[in-house]
Amino acid sequence: MNGIEAIARILGREGVEWIACYPSNPLIEAAAREGIRLIAFRHERGAIMAADGYSRTSGRQRFGVAAVQSQAGAENSLGGIAQAFADNVPVLVLPGGTPLDRIAVRPNFSAAREYAGLTRRAEAIYAPEQIGAVMRRAFHALRNGPPGPVVVELTADVCAREAPASVLDGYRPPALVRQPPPPEAVREAAGLLLAAARPLIWAGAGVLAAGASEGLRELAELLAAPVFTTMPGKSAFDERHPLALGAGAGTTTLAAHRRLREADVLLALGTSLTRTGYGQAIPPGARVIHNTVAIDDIHKDEAPEVALPGDAALAAAALTAELRERLEAPRDAAPTAAAIAADRARWLAGWTLLLESDETPINTYRVIAEIDRALDRERSIVTHDAGAPRDSIVPFYTATTPHSYVGWGKTTHLGFSIPLLIGAKLAHPDRFCLCLMGDGAFGMSGMDIETSVRAGAPITAVVLNNGGMATYPGGFPTARERYGVSRMTGDYAAIAEGMGATGIKVRDPAALRPALDRARRLNAEGRTVLIDVHSNMEARRSRWDR
Repeated sequence: MNGIEAIARILGREGVEWIACYPSNPLIEAAAREGIRLIAFRHERGAIMAADGYSRTSGRQRFGVAAVQSQAGAENSLGGIAQAFADNVPVLVLPGGTPLDRIAVRPNFSAAREYAGLTRRAEAIYAPEQIGAVMRRAFHALRNGPPGPVVVELTADVCAREAPASVLDGYRPPALVRQPPPPEAVREAAGLLLAAARPLIWAGAGVLAAGASEGLRELAELLAAPVFTTMPGKSAFDERHPLALGAGAGTTTLAAHRRLREADVLLALGTSLTRTGYGQAIPPGARVIHNTVAIDDIHKDEAPEVALPGDAALAAAALTAELRERLEAPRDAAPTAAAIAADRARWLAGWTLLLESDETPINTYRVIAEIDRALDRERSIVTHDAGAPRDSIVPFYTATTPHSYVGWGKTTHLGFSIPLLIGAKLAHPDRFCLCLMGDGAFGMSGMDIETSVRAGAPITAVVLNNGGMATYPGGFPTARERYGVSRMTGDYAAIAEGMGATGIKVRDPAALRPALDRARRLNAEGRTVLIDVHSNMEARRSRWDR
């Protein structure tokens, strides 16, 4: 048994069922012999992003794994690793490495060295005897502490050597360890919440990772506190709930906008509170209670009055228990719920003309409204791509159960949605998986439609074919006029057909619902679908800062 074979057996012990790969890595053959499925993507970045989608929708219970080639393969993986790092997603990346005596020689690429700033942990294997310990540290980091990508570089000649039996004999999968917040901090936080006139819960992706949605609901109802979710946290709280404000990217709902401005105490649950142009701002003057598993995120961008480091589910449970001891009964949520409902009705009334528009080319918001109406939300997973599709859909699509929507984007890698969705489909084969993307995003990852077909992981991609980059409708007018910058064109339905998928063209708004219904039926039959929507360049966004 050589080192690569030992690693493959450890992956089997850890329950790894499949590995995303491209184009070559010594682990590919060894994993196949262990019965671990290999799925080759059309680009290394796509392989990492599919592993991300698998992890992101698995609540830190299962992890996506990607194996890529050394040198150029490891270099090409950077975008996928950066996206997972920005959004705190635990994925395991196993790049090939150069021989030990060439690691420090230019221009050889050392993944362990170069990825150090973009990973939760990055380590190379320098001796066969290290393999068990390195892999144990890797899986511990995936399960515990701040989530993020973990890289183990497979040094070529070292991993080809014979591995001692002790590598496997002594290997035990590290356990998930959930840490509760300090009791004194829980008591202080409860006091702040009880004294607040306008408390608000800001829920992040850590709620999803910890499986804390039910605890969040109980806490919100006890306090009668409205709940806002970040874009990565969207689906952590059922947006049909009377206390739901909706989610926020740079865009958000009127109900969220108003209460974010008015909150006097903000409970940030399962979130980094990272300041980003792809999110909303913490209200000035609000007293902040900050819960996160990553202690380095506390005091990073915001100055909380109370720090609650620890697991989001345990934090919610501890706060709920403390509040129940101090409250005679749950607070009356009716006034808050009525105000939220009134704001929602007022907000939607201002968008009705676009959401129900019969214009052609088809309005982007009509597409979103049809998606929201057509899907069985509890049996679907929806995601956006970067740019205008993200800003348009996040406030308007109704997320219900955990992971029914995948929000992403503190860095925004165009084309992420297709490989992400393939990974999500592999994690949840019973779900209808749909992404909304633009024609620019399709150009970045469209070839992985063929990967979806070949892997038997049928997804539906809705492409807004408007001939340009809708995020920059007024940008660089001279370059656009003289040189056609940001203009693009393509018959995306035909391209999909050429890759073995079903392509559907939609030019009439009335054809949107039949196309979506057909896509669901075809996905259930194992067919990947691309819906090529001839849409407009809608510039309006639900935001108040510009």
